[in-house]
Amino acid sequence: QLTSSSFLRIGQLSNVDLNEDIRELEMELPRQRPNEIPHNEKLLSLKYESLDYDNSENQLFLEEERRINHTAFRTVEIKRWVICAMIGILTGLVACFIDIVVENLAGLKYRVVKDNIDKFTEKGGLSFSLLLWATLNASVVMVGSMIVAFIEPVAAGSGIPQIKCYLNGVKIPHVVRLKTLVIKVCGVILSVVGGLAVGKEGPMIHSGSVIAAGISQGRSTSLKRDFKIFEYFRRDTEKRDFVSAGAAAGVSAAFGAPVGGVLFSLEEGASFWNQFLTWRIFFASMISTFTLNSVLSVYHGNAWDLSSPGLINFGRFDNEKMGYTIQEIPIFIFMGVVGGILGALFNALNYWLTMFRIRYIHRPCLQVVEAMLVAAVTATVGFVMIYCSRDCQPIQGSTVTYPLQLFCADGEYNSMAAAFFNTPEKSVVSLFHDPPGSYNPMTLGMFTLMYFFLACWTYGLTVSAGVFIPSLLIGAAWGRLFGISLSYLTKSSIWADPGKYALMGAAAQLGGIVRMTLSLTVIMMEATGNVTYGFPIMLVLMTAKIVGDYFVEGLYDMHIQLQSVPFLHWEAPVTSHSLTAREVMSTPVTCLRRIERVGTVVDILSDTSSNHNGFPVVESNPDTTQVAGLRGLILRSQLIVLLKHKVFVERANLNLVQRRLKLKDFRDAYPRFPPIQSIHVSQDERECMIDLSEFMNPSPYTVPQEASLPRVFKLFRALGLRHLVVVDNRNEVVGMVTRKDLARYRLGKEGLEELSLAQT
Repeated sequence: QLTSSSFLRIGQLSNVDLNEDIRELEMELPRQRPNEIPHNEKLLSLKYESLDYDNSENQLFLEEERRINHTAFRTVEIKRWVICAMIGILTGLVACFIDIVVENLAGLKYRVVKDNIDKFTEKGGLSFSLLLWATLNASVVMVGSMIVAFIEPVAAGSGIPQIKCYLNGVKIPHVVRLKTLVIKVCGVILSVVGGLAVGKEGPMIHSGSVIAAGISQGRSTSLKRDFKIFEYFRRDTEKRDFVSAGAAAGVSAAFGAPVGGVLFSLEEGASFWNQFLTWRIFFASMISTFTLNSVLSVYHGNAWDLSSPGLINFGRFDNEKMGYTIQEIPIFIFMGVVGGILGALFNALNYWLTMFRIRYIHRPCLQVVEAMLVAAVTATVGFVMIYCSRDCQPIQGSTVTYPLQLFCADGEYNSMAAAFFNTPEKSVVSLFHDPPGSYNPMTLGMFTLMYFFLACWTYGLTVSAGVFIPSLLIGAAWGRLFGISLSYLTKSSIWADPGKYALMGAAAQLGGIVRMTLSLTVIMMEATGNVTYGFPIMLVLMTAKIVGDYFVEGLYDMHIQLQSVPFLHWEAPVTSHSLTAREVMSTPVTCLRRIERVGTVVDILSDTSSNHNGFPVVESNPDTTQVAGLRGLILRSQLIVLLKHKVFVERANLNLVQRRLKLKDFRDAYPRFPPIQSIHVSQDERECMIDLSEFMNPSPYTVPQEASLPRVFKLFRALGLRHLVVVDNRNEVVGMVTRKDLARYRLGKEGLEELSLAQT
């Protein structure tokens, strides 16, 4: 668990002095578990490691690559395509499963509550209906929250921040495990059925990524099954490329937007990109949309009509009645500004709420109670709003799924219920497409206000749920309201259709909250099936992003920052040219000699105070004339495999060693390398020597200590490195740059600020 005394003060220039606070806290600590966890956003957590995106080009690797001839490379390429197709198919099937189960369970719940309300409207005692609705919601959400809080906490939220970090090169524990996928899918079904203000679209991206990571390895470590296929892809480089394909497949299954999926992967996720990768990712996205489409068409009983490409379908917007004129462009831009301001407000509120949650609601049981409270409050608010609303609309010709009559005349329904008494996806579609006059302005205003706060309170709960649909719903409601008030003001018919304003409002609100530009424009265009709106949607999203960024950063970036993840942005901070590698690097560096005593290696690896993962290898001649120059770099995981297989020099001389280690031995141990504690080394073996020459990477990337921070950053970020060795002019190792040393510098309000590193 998190304790406050485990802050380590690391980094020579630390501007947050934690020592005084720690002394006071240590006095109180032994008595009870802390009720408050001191959390500071100016910290970087040390519990996150980097992925080894850069291949270690040791002798084994080079020998294997030289053995592979041209045809073998062709089969590897074919395997990549096969994996992408499988990713697409499985992601589509998971999306179908979620959709069908949610539809049936939510339908059942709403039917039960509707019958109950209809029964009690006649004879009084509606408070019982409210109780029934709130209890149903809270109990469903309780299950959904318990599996997340107690079994797999990483499945909470939409999972987009976690995948973003993974694609950036940060190893978030458990993020692409099978268990996470199962909990995620069950959790999202339960939270949507439980009537929370959430969508099932965000988690699809996480699910797609888990599927991709699992398939590309050709085995499941959770189920202890190895299928002996795809062994070539068992390393971070390949896995990470497939995960970006999985994320894209997730987006395209959720919105029916294959191009949007590729662009999402490019914009939000992948740090590394090339043409072949783009083409493969697009293939995976297309397959995923097609699978979802065909399965759902069969399920709805019209097998040849491929009409539901995504989980959310905004329906078609007709060009004839929905065109726009040049005069409306300034209005759209103004809507973008409103969306940016509202989005910034949403993010700021959610920021304070998340800080409060990290500090006080950190026990699983408290998290479950909070989720149940939110579910009950959501049902209560919805019920009270429907109860107090006097906005009646004729049922004739309307498309409401569960029309609630309540106090309306026969043949009419309550239009507040069309918004609240439904799954959020259906509400969005009805706000886009219901004919003018279906909603009273008062209804829309109240709905926007209440739903804004509910959605803000819900994001960051310990349930798996996305923020896409609630944002669209809030935006569609105020956009429609905006359209209605425009037609009131101008009395003209050109503004008559509030549907297009609902669409622009939805885009503005979502853009203001998550700050995506390119991919969101394309997703909205593909989901509405209308290219004419491309330009206004782009304008709205750009405005919303510019305005929102003036106040706070986007929701996902904010949550990454709150979890203290060492995330590397596209560029180094602008004012960092004054810093050089000498000031940034970590010293002193633990080096190994090329032929080292086994005991020394074991002691270095077992030393808990420095859990380094990369060790520079230097020349082992003790001769004074020769400089101990850098010879290579070896990783902790490689050393552990060497110790496990007992590859010692003495054994080789005695011909004891059964066989040379192959690359396969390293791949079989990936990704969960055994900890050093589990490897037994006897006293005699400690005296042996170990030769690292053929296992180390003989050509690690190095920089001179005079290199400026932006230059170091560019090299590190573009090549996806994990370790960058800093050398002096005699090629002696003087320091090491890792992800944390670079992520520590951030542009704050007063200019360049440096975060301190801490064990959280």
